[in-house]
Amino acid sequence: MEWMVWTTPTTVFFAVIAAMLVGMTAWEVASPTIERKGFLPIATTRGDRLFIGLLCAAYIHLLVVGFTPLSIWLALGASFLWLLILMRWG
Repeated sequence: MEWMVWTTPTTVFFAVIAAMLVGMTAWEVASPTIERKGFLPIATTRGDRLFIGLLCAAYIHLLVVGFTPLSIWLALGASFLWLLILMRWG
């Protein structure tokens, strides 16, 4: 692992992703999910919505970093809000 530069933001990012996966696994074991149809055009499970939310977060960050002078913290807030909406009503 010497070749990789583990900065604090990188470490926090991967730790949060790992914590989300552990939390979703525990939630699935405690309460198995059923597919449901929300505003997304397909029936999804909690895991599907989490995966879609993480992909959307990546694109939101890329758009903010690539096309605006806005702070990355705004992208983080928008991504988190979108993930909450997607998990609840998606």
